[in-house]
Amino acid sequence: MSQDNAIETEGLTKHFGDLVALDHVDLTARAGTVLGVLGPNGAGKTTMVRMLATLSQPTAGTARVGGYDIVKDGAKVRTFIGLTGQFAGVDELLTGEENLRFIGRLLGMPTRDAKARARELLAQFNLSDAAEKPAKAYSGGMRRRLDLAASLVGRPRILFLDEPTTGLDPRARGELWGLVRGLVADGTTVLLTTQYLEEADQLAHEIAVIDHGKVIATGTPTQLKAKIGGQSLRIQPEDHAQLDTVRELVAARYPELEPAVEAGAITVGVNDDGIMPALAADLRDRGIALTEFHLGLSSLDEVFLTLTGRRTETEDPEAESAAQTDQEPAK
Repeated sequence: MSQDNAIETEGLTKHFGDLVALDHVDLTARAGTVLGVLGPNGAGKTTMVRMLATLSQPTAGTARVGGYDIVKDGAKVRTFIGLTGQFAGVDELLTGEENLRFIGRLLGMPTRDAKARARELLAQFNLSDAAEKPAKAYSGGMRRRLDLAASLVGRPRILFLDEPTTGLDPRARGELWGLVRGLVADGTTVLLTTQYLEEADQLAHEIAVIDHGKVIATGTPTQLKAKIGGQSLRIQPEDHAQLDTVRELVAARYPELEPAVEAGAITVGVNDDGIMPALAADLRDRGIALTEFHLGLSSLDEVFLTLTGRRTETEDPEAESAAQTDQEPAK
């Protein structure tokens, strides 16, 4: 394992009976960066996190976290990792401070040190004013911040965040993003699984796109966008009733392109900047007024749609259920 890498997997595979939840996955996360694992529900993201966190044994393949094998050195791996799952794992009957002190004591901290660490984290996560309130009185965003704080009590060098912002409103999501950036700036390595394309774009230094248990693409956000043509033309007619007319015009003039109708606009991946003036002239000749005619870098949404033929929100209940019910203890 390279000293620059905090996480490395080779051929990592997990079966649940006849279901292949993870299929020969090779991944690398550089120390002090965010590796985003992007994919829909049931893609195998949670299954992978559980194995890397030593909560489940792989069927085949190997993985090293912090230089240690997740199977042979599981106990050692657990001493320097933190994990925040898809759902807040705090005790709702305990106060915010009691939750963090409890984690500290479980980690073997003396009572005084556990209390000091709890108060330090409550201040860091802007929860000091709610320190004495039971967690059940917290808002969704506050609970997620408390849950993330709990995963940091032991000062982990490597942090696994499994869809940490699911269910949060935009403001709470933005606050959590800020906290993650701060952790990485302090040297923490983060493996972030998400089905939110914007989240991966905002936080990840490198992204692995996973679908049906396989890694289908890797690279920086910019590199992935460049893979599907690099640029996307967005056309929004003033009259939404003309959307089909615009789509048909684009398809007829440029049959090699595949225009899509989304959110009241036509989007199409292009490689030739010369398309714009010719298309603008066609639209003007048809008397079609536009509110938007913009050429920009393709989005991760378009990358994922091109790679998989579907959106990240597509669900695979069977695979998701298998991952959530896998309770094999770490050894």
